[in-house]
Amino acid sequence: MIEVLDTDITALEVDAIANAANTQLRHGGGVAGAISRAGGSAIEAESREQAPIGLGEAVETSGGAMPCRWVIHAATMELGGPTSADIIRRATANTLQRAEALGARSLALVAFGTGVGGFPLEQAAAIEVEEVRAHLGRGSGLERVVFAVRGAGAREAFERALAARSG
Repeated sequence: MIEVLDTDITALEVDAIANAANTQLRHGGGVAGAISRAGGSAIEAESREQAPIGLGEAVETSGGAMPCRWVIHAATMELGGPTSADIIRRATANTLQRAEALGARSLALVAFGTGVGGFPLEQAAAIEVEEVRAHLGRGSGLERVVFAVRGAGAREAFERALAARSG
């Protein structure tokens, strides 16, 4: 089951949530900052131990005080830098693979690269939906994938991407 929710990803009751991280795994603003504030200092400490990671790579930490068990940090950009379609595709694929390796049954994804990375929302939605569909189509232990976005524009972009790919 794939769904789109306009929600706070840090409050979702899923096994794992994704973080659109930088390669240094620093938790400043955006989703990373929200995850750090909601989950507590343990997440940032665990992240620091694994940094740096390459663009498109993904590593996990605990969920700290959040309801999720894990946070999967996928590097979508260098610190403060832009991203690309290829990086978003690799970050999504590697996040899905990490979720599988952890035994997650449910995963919440964010709109990778669309904040500080400045990547167009419609394109990010199309790439992520395509990667999720391809991953699930190969057989997966994931039973639920949620695109957890903020705002009507982001929700509609992901809903359009899902509708366009459902034929």
